[in-house]
Amino acid sequence: MNAENQHPHTREAFYRRDRRSVRLAREFTHDALADWAVAERGDDVLLCVSELATNALLHGVPPGRGFGLRLVLDGDGVLRLELHDSGPGTVRVPDPSPESEHGRGLLLVSALADKWGVGERNPGKFVWCEFEVRGS
Repeated sequence: MNAENQHPHTREAFYRRDRRSVRLAREFTHDALADWAVAERGDDVLLCVSELATNALLHGVPPGRGFGLRLVLDGDGVLRLELHDSGPGTVRVPDPSPESEHGRGLLLVSALADKWGVGERNPGKFVWCEFEVRGS
């Protein structure tokens, strides 16, 4: 393992339950990508931030709480994005049918990210996705 792998770039932020938080999370992510000189796949990453932050606000953040955003860029060029919330419930598997009123955000995340998934935390959960942003 090289020294860069041992010291990944990490940024974290917390947002209140407010619709402006989606925009703020995108701006935070945009600034981190710029600081890390990550130009590849930036639009995909920003769209996933928007979708996951919106889902957190709509489904995972109880009144009076917020959500956390964590970005990690490792030395191998993998960007990991995590949205942490404290709400109950599970993440629904995306339903691609045109009649579905929900799930399109995660459908976009699954199409744009190289990997994605859900983890447990106490309280709540986190949804993560990863992007290869540099050649391996």
